[in-house]
Amino acid sequence: MTRDAAISHVTDYFDAGTFQSDLAGLVAFRTESQNPAQEARDESLRYLKEAMLPRLEALGFACEIIDNPDPRGGPLLLGERVEAEGLPMVLTYGHGDAVLGQEGMWREGLKPWEIVEEGERLYGRGTADNKGQHLVNIAALEAVLATRGSLGFNTRIVIEMSEEVGSVGLPEVFETYKGRLTADVLIASDGPRLQPEVPTMFMGSRGGTTFDLVVETHEGAHHSGNWGGLLADPAMILAHALACITDARGQIKVPEWRPDSLTDSVRAALRDLPVAGGEGPAVDPDWGEESLTPAERVFGWNSFAVLAMVSGVPEAPVNAISGWARATCQLRYVVGTDPEEVIPALRRHLDAHGFERVQIRAHDRGFFAATRLDPEHPWAQFVGASIRKTAGELHVLPNLAGSLPNDSFTDILEVPTIWVPHSYRGCSQHAPNEHILKPVSRDALRVMAGVFWDVGAGGTPAS
Repeated sequence: MTRDAAISHVTDYFDAGTFQSDLAGLVAFRTESQNPAQEARDESLRYLKEAMLPRLEALGFACEIIDNPDPRGGPLLLGERVEAEGLPMVLTYGHGDAVLGQEGMWREGLKPWEIVEEGERLYGRGTADNKGQHLVNIAALEAVLATRGSLGFNTRIVIEMSEEVGSVGLPEVFETYKGRLTADVLIASDGPRLQPEVPTMFMGSRGGTTFDLVVETHEGAHHSGNWGGLLADPAMILAHALACITDARGQIKVPEWRPDSLTDSVRAALRDLPVAGGEGPAVDPDWGEESLTPAERVFGWNSFAVLAMVSGVPEAPVNAISGWARATCQLRYVVGTDPEEVIPALRRHLDAHGFERVQIRAHDRGFFAATRLDPEHPWAQFVGASIRKTAGELHVLPNLAGSLPNDSFTDILEVPTIWVPHSYRGCSQHAPNEHILKPVSRDALRVMAGVFWDVGAGGTPAS
């Protein structure tokens, strides 16, 4: 009944190959929440019923699978394990849905719904986002229970099947079931480590707003010889409109999009954090806000991106001036940016620069608001100390650069949120060839067993 014994237990679980085989079973479920077909919806329900429910019930959870109140979303599983009144209540979370499998786009020898092992990598859709991550946490809970005979705390769990479509329905579920979901802290996992060999902890995430900019100048396409110089070119207008949103190095020029929340304490938390190196593309040192460090640009500031652009027929261009052009754009924003003002501020900015004819069409897909917990929060300090005890070192972020449904936990359930990611930045999340690293998974199991052991050992922050 020692902390080391619990960590040894979960290490044996990995070394025996059981983690890999368990993950293979989860990946085999084709849980594509972005696929509107009924078969995909059925698969999401089957994931909860056949993969999650038996394992959680064996762990002592009383579980219920509920329908999503939003017809665009999949079902959710709510579970609770209560050992005694007065013990800390830890909420955890995972999502079993994945993005589209993208069959036929993976490298030869790889398939999205089958685990393929190559060296230190385990390939398969959902390995990194998020099946492997919530499997780590469930296995860590099992290791603590098997070693101690009890967890030493009460716990609740949410497994949703709609995160990849904006967690539609999750806020409504949290409002309806708030009394069954309140907790002292959320400890969950999603996203990547900064470096594979060093655990990362973050306490919030950037928000995101996605929209189309559209220019429509005339009906149909017209011969560029006969009409060139007479008809306005929508692609040219759109390009100039985009150029007024940022300067040539991507520095944001919309005043309301420039946050005021990069405080001295946030700068201190971000100082010396690595954002370059490792797998993935090289960081462009001359891109983004010139006065900021790379870490401040991605974790403490807003970023604007053009996700896609089109005019005419790119795959078969003809000698004609198109009548339209469209760019799909996204603003990733930190705390200190009013999400309700993102689109109105852009409208004012475009109008002020003479681009009244550029339409803004907001996407109807839900997105997540920006959140951030002070790194000095007692629960952040507690979990951080536990991770350092196991791993020796830790990277601490005020918020993730990406987006998560963290606002539902902070704004509706009003719980402090601690995220300990178990993937890495080169995992090809949302792309073909998605994978996790075996050494990261093994280390993550050990880290989380240590965290859950320490929560049950007492001395947790007062609620």
